[in-house]
Amino acid sequence: MSTNIWVWIAALLSLAIFSYLYKDNPAFRFAEHLFTGLSVGYFIVLYWNNYTLPYIVTPLANHRWLTLIPMAIGMMYFFRFIPKLNHLILIPIAISLGFWNGMSIPLTFEADVLKQIQGTMVNTSMLTNIWDPQKGLMVGLLVMVGVISTITYFYFSREHKGPIKVTANVGIWFVMIGFGATFGYTVMARVSLLIARMQFLFTDWIHLIK
Repeated sequence: MSTNIWVWIAALLSLAIFSYLYKDNPAFRFAEHLFTGLSVGYFIVLYWNNYTLPYIVTPLANHRWLTLIPMAIGMMYFFRFIPKLNHLILIPIAISLGFWNGMSIPLTFEADVLKQIQGTMVNTSMLTNIWDPQKGLMVGLLVMVGVISTITYFYFSREHKGPIKVTANVGIWFVMIGFGATFGYTVMARVSLLIARMQFLFTDWIHLIK
C-alpha cells in the first residue's frame, strides 16, 4: 500500500463519498462539508488575486479614484443585510444583468444561431463526397430533415394532422434520439469519473493494479 499521507487522505475521502451508496452517514457529510469549505476557500483566494487585487486595490494604490464608482456599486449588494435599504440592491443587480445580457446576446447569436443555421444548410462542397459521414450530402440532407421535422413538432399554431402530423412524428424520433444521445453522454461521463476514482484506489493506494 501507499506510504504517501496525501494518497491516504484522498483514498479515505473517496471511500467516505462512496459510503453514501449505503446510506447517509457522518463520514459522507464530513467529506461533503470539507469539499464545500475547500471550494469556498479556493474561490475566495482566486477572486482576490484575479479581480480584487488588480481591479480595486492596485488602481486605488495608484490614485485612480474612478475605481471607487464601480466599487460603490458593488458594495450595494451588502444592503441586502439592511432592511430599510434593501431595495437599493436592485441597482447592482440591474447593472450586472444588463451588462451580461448585452455582452452575451451577440456571442450567443453568433455561436448558437448563425452556426446552427450554417450547419443545417446543404452546400455544393457536399457533392464532392456524397457518403462522407461528416460533410457528405447524405448527412446534410439528414440534418436538414431532422431540423425541419423537429421544428414542425414544436409548431403549435396549427393542429397536427395530415402532412404536418407525419413530419411532426418524424421530429419526435429525432428529439428522442437527441435526448438518448445526451443521456448516454452524461452516463459515460459519470462512469468515466467512477473508473478514474477506482483506478486511483486500486493503483495509487493499495497497489493492486500495476
